Amino acid sequence: MESTLKKKYGLLTAIAMVVGIVIGSGVFFKAEAVLKATGGNMPMGIAAWLIVGFIMIVCSYTFATMATKYEKVNGIVDYAEMTVGRRYGYYVGWFMAVIYNPTLTSVLAWVSARFTCVLLGWDITGGPCMTITCFYLVGSYALNALSPVLAGKFQVTTTVIKLIPLLLMSVAGTLIGLSNGMTVRNFTQAAESGSSTGGGLFASVVAVAFAYEGWIIATSINSELKDSKKNLPRALIWGSLIVVAVYVFYYIGLAGVVPTEILMKNGQAGAELAFRKIFGPVGGSLIFVFVIISCLGTLNGLMLGCTRGMYSLAVRGSGPMPKVFSQVDPVTNMPGNSSVLGLLLCGVWLLYFFGAVLQTRPWFGPFCFDTSELPIITLYAGYIPIFLLLLMKGKELNVFNRFVMPTFAILGCVFMMIAACIAHGVSVVYYLMIFGVIMCIGIPFDPYRKKLR
Repeated sequence: MESTLKKKYGLLTAIAMVVGIVIGSGVFFKAEAVLKATGGNMPMGIAAWLIVGFIMIVCSYTFATMATKYEKVNGIVDYAEMTVGRRYGYYVGWFMAVIYNPTLTSVLAWVSARFTCVLLGWDITGGPCMTITCFYLVGSYALNALSPVLAGKFQVTTTVIKLIPLLLMSVAGTLIGLSNGMTVRNFTQAAESGSSTGGGLFASVVAVAFAYEGWIIATSINSELKDSKKNLPRALIWGSLIVVAVYVFYYIGLAGVVPTEILMKNGQAGAELAFRKIFGPVGGSLIFVFVIISCLGTLNGLMLGCTRGMYSLAVRGSGPMPKVFSQVDPVTNMPGNSSVLGLLLCGVWLLYFFGAVLQTRPWFGPFCFDTSELPIITLYAGYIPIFLLLLMKGKELNVFNRFVMPTFAILGCVFMMIAACIAHGVSVVYYLMIFGVIMCIGIPFDPYRKKLR
């Protein structure tokens, strides 16, 4: 078999991947969590969306600067190698392949199934929801593993579709809210409630991180992107700006239709109620179908990165069985063995999410954490050495790209870490224990460890 992926994606696909991976479930799934964290304080909620959006733009701009220099297999691993060193790059790649990609992919499959159950009026915690979750997970894997070109077209299509409900709610919700006074009520009542606290802001920021996360996975197609040194930076920057704008205006539009206390109480059902109020029962249900499709588009993008996780290590001669996981199928031009392992890891993390987060009595005692949030914050922590070394080594860059933006990016990452510790408390400690064990499992497969002796 071959071990080289062909250049098959254009700028439109890359932008669609950034927007498509990020926009999807998070803005719907985490709106409830943000409102609860802020006590229904809409201004503070919008502040959380803007803060994390700014951090995303700064980080994506800094990576875009590096993307003009490096072009290999998996962007984040490349940047870690070129700035900090190969050994650090290996452990970043191991984390992405074994923890980050499969945890987010499994959560997205469940969120897609949950919205489906809300639409059908089924129980969102029972067996049917988990059955649909597994179906979506396997279906997304099959699409990416059997036809990557078709998966790319699906990404573009779902990106367009998912913008429909967000833009409709942004425009219609804002106009209706301004005319009937709902927007003023929600903002004024929240501001006068006195419920805004620092802890509330930090907790909402961590929740919002899930809604913004995933853009870095778009760098996994760096070597498959046509003219990637120009197109990847464009995709990261334009994609990030589109996401921030859409999120903020959707959140404002939602505040113009449904009282915040109803959204806090009903979660995803509250979002469906908002669409039904504007467009009627039939129209609201149809648009909510678009919401489900948007979630599936996000799942497709995450699965694309998940299937390449172990491959990105294997082509560097690292990780378990490099010769096996570096193979690329000559017919589908996909890393088949890496794809299968990626799906299995998704299954393992889905089981953990079911037992640790969805159960009234968690299966794992204190060793339970929210897989939709803490792995994301870990990645932000992993960015810091990369940004520091870029700041130190980027002598050919101008002052703005070498010092200003990396400094802002580092401060943003530190802020996210502090917010996670405040929001999750002692759970962070137990998460770090699990994280440490999984990272230690990768030590025997570290080829650079032997060379250091």
